[in-house]
Amino acid sequence: MIKNDTPASPSLPAAQLTRRNLFRLGGLAAASAAAPLAAQSFGTGFTHGVASGEPGPDKVLLWTRYVGQQDVALEWQVSEDADFTNVVAEGSALARAESDWCAKSWADGLRSGQWYYYRFIAADGSMSDVGRTRTLPEGKLDRFRMAVFSCSNYGFGWFNAYAHAAEANDVELALHLGDYIYEYGRGTYPSAQEAHPDRLLWPEGEIVALVDYRLRYATYRSDPDLRRIHQSLPMICIWDDHETANDSWKDGAQNHQSDSEGDWEMRKAAAKRAWREWLPVSDETYTQYEVGDLATLFRLDTRLEGREQQFDLGAVVAGAKSPEQVAAALTAFRDGPYADPKRQLLGAAQEAWLGEGLKASRGAGKQWQVLVQQVLMGPLLSPPGLAEGLGDGVPDYARRRVALAGLASKVGLPSNMDAWDGYPAARERLLEASLAADANLVVLAGDTHNAWAFELEHDGTKAGVEFGVQSVASPGLESSLPMLKPDDFAKMVVAASPQLKWADTSQRGYMVLELTPGAASNEFRFVDTIRQRSTRLAGTHRMVSNAGSQAFSA
Repeated sequence: MIKNDTPASPSLPAAQLTRRNLFRLGGLAAASAAAPLAAQSFGTGFTHGVASGEPGPDKVLLWTRYVGQQDVALEWQVSEDADFTNVVAEGSALARAESDWCAKSWADGLRSGQWYYYRFIAADGSMSDVGRTRTLPEGKLDRFRMAVFSCSNYGFGWFNAYAHAAEANDVELALHLGDYIYEYGRGTYPSAQEAHPDRLLWPEGEIVALVDYRLRYATYRSDPDLRRIHQSLPMICIWDDHETANDSWKDGAQNHQSDSEGDWEMRKAAAKRAWREWLPVSDETYTQYEVGDLATLFRLDTRLEGREQQFDLGAVVAGAKSPEQVAAALTAFRDGPYADPKRQLLGAAQEAWLGEGLKASRGAGKQWQVLVQQVLMGPLLSPPGLAEGLGDGVPDYARRRVALAGLASKVGLPSNMDAWDGYPAARERLLEASLAADANLVVLAGDTHNAWAFELEHDGTKAGVEFGVQSVASPGLESSLPMLKPDDFAKMVVAASPQLKWADTSQRGYMVLELTPGAASNEFRFVDTIRQRSTRLAGTHRMVSNAGSQAFSA
C-alpha cells in the first residue's frame, strides 16, 4: 500500500447527460451545434473532478473543469497534507468556453518523489474535489511501480480496472496507452445487443466535429471510476487510433470517409484539440520522463506523427483465384512492399530522437529504458489450421479473414498490419538502436484488448521484453472466436509465434509494472466482471525479466 491516503471519493457530476437534459437545452440539434450548451447539461461549476499529469521531479500539470456563464478565473493550491494546512504552491488557471471550460496549469517548485494534494477554488468560494499527485523521484531508487491501462470502451461496461487500481493504492504513477475513448456512434461498437443498458453514449452518432469529441470526453469523464483514478494518481497519457478514428495513420483512417465526414486534417485537429483540453497532457507529441537513476520512460506516438498507411492483406490477394495464386501473391508482397527498408511507423525525426535518447539514458546509468507506446511490437502469427477448427455458425467474412491470416502465416507474414508487424523495417531499426545503446528495453503496448508477453529478438539476438496490456473494457479475441476455448487459443498462438511466451485472450483488467535495479516485474490483473461495478479480481499472472537478460525468468 502507498503510505499516503487517497483523497475522498469524487463528487458526482451535477447532472448526468440524458436525452431530457439535451432537449431542455433547446433540442438535440442545438446541443450538437454548440459545445457550451452540451457542456452545461453536466451542470455548472466544477463538473468533472480533477486530474494531474506530465510529472517531473519538480512539477506536475493540474487539470479541472468549471462551467460558468463567462470565462472564470480559478485559483489552485498544492499542499503536503489533505487538510491544506501546509500549502507549498499556489497559482491560477482560466476556465474558458473556448476550451470547453477545461483549465490546466503547471504547479512547479515542488520536491522530487513526493505525494501532494491539490484543489481548485472558484471566485464564489466553491471548491473542486481534492486530488492527489506525485512528482517523479531523483537520485538512487530501489523501486518504482506504475499502473498501465488501455482500451476503455464506455458502452461495453464498467471501468472496474480503474476502480481496482485506485482501491489497491499500490503504485506511484498511471500510464494510459490509448483508446481512452472510442469514436463510434451508439449501436455500432458495441452493438445494440452488446451495449450495457446503464452506459448510454453521447453524442448518439459517430464523433467527427470538435463539439462531438468534447461531448464524448464529457460522457467518459462522468464515469466515477475514471474520475477516481485521475483524482488519485498522476497519469501519463498517449493517444491511439480511437481518439481520432479506427486504424488511423498520418494522412487518414480506416474509419474516416472524406465524402461524408469531411477533411481528415480538420477531423484530426479537432480530435487532438479535445484530447488536449480534456486531459492533463502537454502539447508535446512525444517526450521522455526520468525516474531517478532507475529508468527513462519514452512516451511515443506510433499513430499520427509519422505512420505510413497500413497494408491490407485483402488487397494484396485480390484477384487471386486459387490457393497457389494466393500464396504467390503473399510471397511477392512479403519480399517486396512489406520489406521496404524505408517504411516508417515513428517517422524519421521521432526515430532519431528515440535512438539518441536510448544512448543517453544508458550513458547516464539508467537501468531500464521503457517505451510507453500504443501497438504490439512482438511478431504475432496466426495458428496453422485455425480456419479448419472454426466449426459451424461463423460468418463468411470472419471465416475468410481467418483463412487469409492462416495463409499469410504459412509464408511468414503476420495478420495484424496495424501493429509493428506491419512495419518490420521500422521495428528492426528500433531494436538495432536499442542493442547498440546496450539498453534494457521494456516495451509497453495496448490496442489489442488482450494480454501478451514477448521476448523481442533482432537477428536472433535477445533485444528486450514486451508487455501488452489487456483492455479495461473492450472485448478481446474471445468475442471474435467464441467457438474456441480461450486457453486453447492462447496456447495455439504461443506455439505459432516463437517470440511470444505467454498470452491471455479473454479477460479485462490492467497491469502493474514494478522496476527495481535487478528486475522488471509485471503483474497482469484480471477483473472479475465489467457488467457490474466491482473491484473483485478473477486472478493475476506475473512475469519477471532480470536486468541484462532481455528474457523472462523461469
